[in-house]
Amino acid sequence: MEHEGEMHMDPYGESTVIGPEGLRLRRWREEDLPSVLRAYEDPAMRRWLAVQVFGPEEAADWLRTQRTGWAAGTRFAFAVTESGREDELLGNVVLKRSDPSNGLAEVGYWTTASARGRGVASRALAALTDWAFTTFDEQGLKRLELLHQVDNAASCRVAEKCGYPLARVIPALPPDYPLDGHVHAREAPAAGTVSPSADRRGEAAGTGGGRASGR
Repeated sequence: MEHEGEMHMDPYGESTVIGPEGLRLRRWREEDLPSVLRAYEDPAMRRWLAVQVFGPEEAADWLRTQRTGWAAGTRFAFAVTESGREDELLGNVVLKRSDPSNGLAEVGYWTTASARGRGVASRALAALTDWAFTTFDEQGLKRLELLHQVDNAASCRVAEKCGYPLARVIPALPPDYPLDGHVHAREAPAAGTVSPSADRRGEAAGTGGGRASGR
């Protein structure tokens, strides 16, 4: 996969990842704050995401979390955009490595209301997956997991289309997680393996994530 962008102080590769059909994954910027606020006003985001954002201060905190996570090497979040329209937000994808020594990481995503039905979730997840396995191969990344609430059927379809079959079901943990959860997993590919193509069906607002993981 092609990568581009300047990363003078970034040990984890380029800040911009080129995805299928002109999709671009770039680092979050402070000026994205209004777009974050608009995204979190969507009722679907309110329903499916474990972490919510209300007002400019919380949006600023959310953006700060993305920057500090990247600096710590534990959370790598990208704003999803398209070539030539990098200021128009389509969504978010994130890779979380709370313990880099165990070879396991979690992925998650959300898409804006206007981006759904265009294959954005599948294309962005495929691009993030390739970037993660390429960037952290030498550090021993072996498995990626995607978690969502059991009734989020659209996220099931996105996961499976990107090569993340259902691995297990985790029990509900009320009140924060009132229903069971699905864990989809994908193992590190063999050398030269290409991600499954993602078609334009199965769009979802996003994944709620694990017990302590926000989007």
